[in-house]
Amino acid sequence: MDINMNQEYFPHFSDVRSLVKTLQPNYPVYCVRPKFIQQTAENFISQFAGTVMYAVKCNPHPLVLNALSSGGIKQFDVASQSEIAQIFNTYRTSPHFMHPVKNREAIRIAYFKYGVRYYAVDHLDELEKIVQEIGTDPNVVIVTRVKTPESDSCLYHLAKKFGAEPEEAAKLMQTTEKYGLKAGITFHVGSQCTDPKLYGKALNIVGEVLDYANIEPTCVDVGGGFPAAYPGTKVAPLEKYMLEIKNGLDRINLASSVQILAEPGRALVASGCSLIVQVLLRKSNQLYINDGIFGALSELLDSETVLLSQLIRPDDSVSDELEEFSICGVTCDSTDMIPCNFKLPKDVREGDWIEIDQVGAYSNALSTRFNGFYSKSFACVYDEPMSVCSSKNKNKNKNNFSRQKNKLKQIKEMKEICI
Repeated sequence: MDINMNQEYFPHFSDVRSLVKTLQPNYPVYCVRPKFIQQTAENFISQFAGTVMYAVKCNPHPLVLNALSSGGIKQFDVASQSEIAQIFNTYRTSPHFMHPVKNREAIRIAYFKYGVRYYAVDHLDELEKIVQEIGTDPNVVIVTRVKTPESDSCLYHLAKKFGAEPEEAAKLMQTTEKYGLKAGITFHVGSQCTDPKLYGKALNIVGEVLDYANIEPTCVDVGGGFPAAYPGTKVAPLEKYMLEIKNGLDRINLASSVQILAEPGRALVASGCSLIVQVLLRKSNQLYINDGIFGALSELLDSETVLLSQLIRPDDSVSDELEEFSICGVTCDSTDMIPCNFKLPKDVREGDWIEIDQVGAYSNALSTRFNGFYSKSFACVYDEPMSVCSSKNKNKNKNNFSRQKNKLKQIKEMKEICI
């Protein structure tokens, strides 16, 4: 697929049901909600006091990138030569090369062909590799990645693989300046971080590194890790994350010229895309669908997330009674089983379609071609995600309960007055 395809290339539908009724697809379809992604980006930008860079690895599809761009995202965090080319060719902007380990050719091409000037490192050898390949341009910013502590509040602890110890990070920044390059600092608290305080703790480490190095950084990048509100996951409001970051930065007491950066991925796009799959076979309460963990649903293996789902049968009614079903993926591999059950109408049958919510992050980006199964079908839809509708219904029920409670209280008070 041409990475520069614009939105007009893809089919558009008012809602998912219309899509299914029109296409009746026998293949999985990613349903992208560009307006929702745009609004999510606008909200994040409005709350973050700095430059927001989208982490392209999360979902590099052009529909997603264009929606984010429409929402105000103009800078991108990339990890490879391919991602650099995609961003530069589409938006004519030089992204930030934030993978701490890069091959030499990618460094050269990033600098000389695409004008990349920000590079992440977490080891002296990586810094020296960059200097050997592109020289000591004073406009280049070497962003040292410091290690953060492991936490159970994160789905993946990325510091197991990347990040320099604080003292080593300080020395890296000092060496960067000795080479005549600009020095920045970054960290990553971990993916799907549900504890905002981890950002404050990480910024305390940043402060220690800067004190030890005695350097005023060009930039402080608070990384990614901002979570999506999956069902059953307790996620604090975005405002709390921003407050922890603000307070942490205030404690460091940086100069006003220091750039403040962030690299959200999942938080921007997870809820902006759902997946349509079709039931291939039913065996009692076991359903076989035409996607699975080798496709769009691989992250369900580790996350223990139970995503919302709904049955779609456009021309016929479905049962109001729900039952739990185990879900088998499309491949012939026995491990291709979704670890969580789906609650669906008890009369679900072959040929029905199921919409699976919140698959915008690490879905198509991680999809394989195992067994020859691979979906590249995308469409735009403009209804609200199931997660949003579910949240509104909960709030509505809560408000109704509150009103009933107040009414009972008033009746009780009136009775007391009458007595």
